Amino acid sequence: MEQLVLDLGLAPVPTLGNFVPDGNEAVWTHLRAWAQGQPRAPVPIYLWGPAGSGKTHLLQAVAQALQGRGEAVGWLSPDVRHPGAFDEAWSAVLFDDVQHYTPEQQAAAFNWFVNAQSPATGPQRAVLASGDRPPTDLPLREDLRSRLGWGHVFQLQPLTEPARRAVLRRAADARGIALSDDVIDFMLNRFSRDLSSLMALLDRLDGYALRAQRAITVPLLRAMLAADG
Repeated sequence: MEQLVLDLGLAPVPTLGNFVPDGNEAVWTHLRAWAQGQPRAPVPIYLWGPAGSGKTHLLQAVAQALQGRGEAVGWLSPDVRHPGAFDEAWSAVLFDDVQHYTPEQQAAAFNWFVNAQSPATGPQRAVLASGDRPPTDLPLREDLRSRLGWGHVFQLQPLTEPARRAVLRRAADARGIALSDDVIDFMLNRFSRDLSSLMALLDRLDGYALRAQRAITVPLLRAMLAADG
């Protein structure tokens, strides 16, 4: 059955606090310490895993944490079509979904990496990157591909279905709403299973149920989808 991916404008802001680390405790602990101001060795960090395993969530959460500390960061993802030059004000550079980079983006990523690791002025900057496969298998230019594998490499494991169910149940309980097994089944079988999308769907469903003054059921979820067109 094809899963639906909704345009969810209410998706919660990714943070290290709302990341569910089940199966990924080592990388979560490492990044929490790294982002909270503990001394950062300028060793590149590369995260890889399948879609829905939390790679983008973690990169966005780290960027959010660093910016919250008043630090500037460089961000490059496939939707940044024409990346600019390296900025000496950055304390870190973050590369998301590198397997989709165009030649122009690869050239910029290589330039940023070299400037971060061998800066003309100031200390070395940190590099955090993510992709859907190990560095050796990335379809990138060799000089960039090899550098992404220089440092710490962490493989992320997607949440198991029981873990997703437990997270949805806890989130519903925290909102004071009842979420039946058939509603959870519908959500997991019909929608994108990455946790951010599921949480955003739950937020929308809760709001829709409040406005309709009805309990959350599969028919109500279908009605919300129909109302969305």
